[in-house]
Amino acid sequence: MATIRPIKIGSKKSEIHEKLTSAEMGKLWATYMGNSMSECILSYFLEHVEDQEIKHLLEHALNLSNKFVKTTKEIFERDGFPIPIGFTKEDVNLGTPRLFEDEFYVHYLKYAAKAGMSIYNVAIPLMFREDVKGFFNDCMYETLELMEQIKDILMSKHFIISPPVIPIPEKVEFIHDDFLNGYIRHVRPLHALEITHLYDNIENNITSKALILAFSQVAKTDKVRKLFIKGRDLTHKSVEMFSNQLHKAHLPSPTFLDHLITTSTFSPFSDKLMLFHKVDMFSLKIRALGNSLAVNGRHDLVKMYIKSFKDISVFVESGAKIMIDNGWMEKPPGAIDRDTLS
Repeated sequence: MATIRPIKIGSKKSEIHEKLTSAEMGKLWATYMGNSMSECILSYFLEHVEDQEIKHLLEHALNLSNKFVKTTKEIFERDGFPIPIGFTKEDVNLGTPRLFEDEFYVHYLKYAAKAGMSIYNVAIPLMFREDVKGFFNDCMYETLELMEQIKDILMSKHFIISPPVIPIPEKVEFIHDDFLNGYIRHVRPLHALEITHLYDNIENNITSKALILAFSQVAKTDKVRKLFIKGRDLTHKSVEMFSNQLHKAHLPSPTFLDHLITTSTFSPFSDKLMLFHKVDMFSLKIRALGNSLAVNGRHDLVKMYIKSFKDISVFVESGAKIMIDNGWMEKPPGAIDRDTLS
């Protein structure tokens, strides 16, 4: 198991003379919120895990979340930035029965690592202050190491199938006028990048589906439970839609993980944490859909992704409204409202 490297906070000179930029504030804030939530979730997972390899993986992931929260808090304190509330011990009940099987923990960690990397990947080119830049470089490095450990366990325990294999091209070819076709005339086979993003979307959604299924069983608030059921059904349809594209091309796809959820109806997490988590996960799907559209060529896939984008956006807005109504949504740092000052 890889050791956790210490994170170096920048010199006092750089901290005194360089204010945090909006990019640094925003990404530090998102890192604090996400990892304070992960501390609650991973602590609960560790209460019920039996497989020793998976237990060590969860412990390593929790250590990383603890370290990321601690370092972010140190940077905030040095700059006089108010520490976000995020998520605390009040948002998790470690004494509730098992809600997930051990295998689910590994799939969940892969999804969570992807979410973390999406934050750090965007952050790194935009960070300039030495302490913040070093922090996000280390976050990415540590998360990449964690991802490799996750993939090793997924493959060694036969929990997952790798992306589909396609033939190596016999020669270099150029695109013809049927490249964009999706409904009429000749429709070309999927190319490698389209297959990649279909697989990625399916993998993300089967983990998301299982998690929201679990949350719909244990949510205490009626509005939250009903939204989770809508999200569960929406995610199920998305998996079927994406998988069908691979199956039509005679390619395999990952399968549902719903069987890894127990029948428990006792909630280990607050409705606030669960709703924040699902809004965040659905927001990650929007980013994934954008990446899919960027490399896609066929009109039928474009229409499919746009429909999925609209459905997910509706869910995210509905979830955000419930959070706002309940006073659960913390405001990220923002620009000055000059109109109000005037």
